[in-house]
Amino acid sequence: MTLEQLRIFVAVAEHLHVTRAAQALNLTQSAASAAVQALEARHATRLFHRVGRGIALTDAGAAFLPEARAVLARAALAERALDDLSGLRRGVLALHASQTIGNYWLPPLMHRFRTVHPGLQLDLVIGNTTQVAEAVREGRADIGFVEGDLDLAGFEHSSVPGDRLALVVGTGHPWAGDKMVAPARFVDSPWVLRERGSGTRQVFESALERLGVDPAALPVALELASNEAVRAAIEAGAGAGVLSSLSVESGLRFGTLHQLDPPFPARRFRVLRHPDHYRSKAVEAFLDMLDLG
Repeated sequence: MTLEQLRIFVAVAEHLHVTRAAQALNLTQSAASAAVQALEARHATRLFHRVGRGIALTDAGAAFLPEARAVLARAALAERALDDLSGLRRGVLALHASQTIGNYWLPPLMHRFRTVHPGLQLDLVIGNTTQVAEAVREGRADIGFVEGDLDLAGFEHSSVPGDRLALVVGTGHPWAGDKMVAPARFVDSPWVLRERGSGTRQVFESALERLGVDPAALPVALELASNEAVRAAIEAGAGAGVLSSLSVESGLRFGTLHQLDPPFPARRFRVLRHPDHYRSKAVEAFLDMLDLG
């Protein structure tokens, strides 16, 4: 098997669609199909079920996927080690970040880094805290940035100043005329929240417990997988919500959102690295820019 076949297999497994995987890799659909078929034929193992126009991983394909990802991650690490021989003049730095960090906090830092090191390519993948941690564990991310609580065993980690959560409602919400709302009244409103596994949801539920509110008691109307979707639903009147202060600035400025007390405490973002993975000069330079060393 070749690294190219593994790369195509992983893309098809992640998209569960040969054409979309081929487009993501800038390949033709026939080339992607041929690579998967060659891999299956070489090892006499069916990796995908093909039912009509759809595909799904077989048990063998599902078992092979993490192994294929691990091989590709090791190959990427080897390539980065060679890139270091040319200093910081070329190379790729793989960053994974949870949504608030990836959409608001990290892009200005990436621009600053690229200004100093224009030969380096920065790849950013945005997910939730759980997904970012998994990418660091598997070696797909050189550096991960998360805002939520997680088990830090097995990670090299530091923290940087982050943001603050803001309790907001739309202008038509019954609380829109209030300056503050007591925690005991939280159960009186429907809520729009990020999905479980997101840092924002984890931090909010921890804060609720400190305020004496059972998170399970909140009437959750919607659970959405992006800050922008949560904000839009709140602005439309779907309920109250809690988001990063970074993500509600425009809504507060244009008057589509109203912020209420109590204020939530400031939180710090965590920077994750795998202690056993190669620490390239590009990684060192990015961490130095964050004053982490």
